[in-house]
Amino acid sequence: MKLNTIIIGSGPIGLTCGIEAVKRNISYLIIEKGCIVNSVFNYPVNMTFFSTSDRLEIGGVPFVSHGDKPTRREALEYYRRVVDAWKLKINTYEKVLSIIRHENHFVVITNKTKYESENVIISTGFFDYPNLLNVPGEELPKVFHYFKEAHPYAYKRVAVIGAGNSAVDVALETFRRGAEATMIIREDKLKESVKYWVKPDIENRIKEGSIKAYFNSTVKEIKEEEIIINSPDGIKFIPNDFVFAMTGYHPDYDFLSQAGIKFTSDENKVPVFNPETFETNVKGLFLAGVVCGGMETNKWFIENSRDHTEKIFNYITSKKS
Repeated sequence: MKLNTIIIGSGPIGLTCGIEAVKRNISYLIIEKGCIVNSVFNYPVNMTFFSTSDRLEIGGVPFVSHGDKPTRREALEYYRRVVDAWKLKINTYEKVLSIIRHENHFVVITNKTKYESENVIISTGFFDYPNLLNVPGEELPKVFHYFKEAHPYAYKRVAVIGAGNSAVDVALETFRRGAEATMIIREDKLKESVKYWVKPDIENRIKEGSIKAYFNSTVKEIKEEEIIINSPDGIKFIPNDFVFAMTGYHPDYDFLSQAGIKFTSDENKVPVFNPETFETNVKGLFLAGVVCGGMETNKWFIENSRDHTEKIFNYITSKKS
């Protein structure tokens, strides 16, 4: 059976695409390599969203949280309710391997089967592909690019690389579980985007010396029992048990390239698409959500990319008529 639209990724925007397809009585399928809202599931256990719950709502399903800002657990429950409310068709734990363009349709090949579809929407985000440090020792088992919770690192020497929200959260949470937390920050200050209710906390911990911070510094090498950094005062050897490299993430460029999508030539490597329809340079192949930003991972969020789906399906519907 040939579908009208295959949606790759079941994050909030992928779910929104499915909802639009249901509204317009368009045949569709969402394919997800992990669980529903897989990226949200992989957020830190105690994470609180920056946005309020109403700005994370999709499909007209109310999102009520206990606090002003919802937690990861509340978001997971909410998006399951959205799936139930709209009876969305999702194949989880099925990975798309390739998208092949034919004259008037696509063949989407997964690790389980293959599908035919007139249109394909890629809404895969970027959270699964960390920006690597590319330094000796990064492959050691003590080095992580993701953080779940602080308890396993209690009373250990933890180095946190980065200056954004993720790095700040790791430093504060591990410090409060008794870890000796050290931050290595390439810039001369924390990022302006750090959550406003958290920023005074981390600044005060750094000021009082509870959390050591090396600004204008970079990692030179990671060893079993220490981390070596370049600092304004020269090379430093810091005793260390675990490293959290919270250096950001990027889209799966190999997958996008194999599908035929082109990119801008600048450092942001933004995928080429029509901002009115979100169709890429490949006819019938669309992008939705944060993947549209390329390396500009702070450009698109759930709340400001929900309208991508309406524009896409307005165009898809117009092609059918």
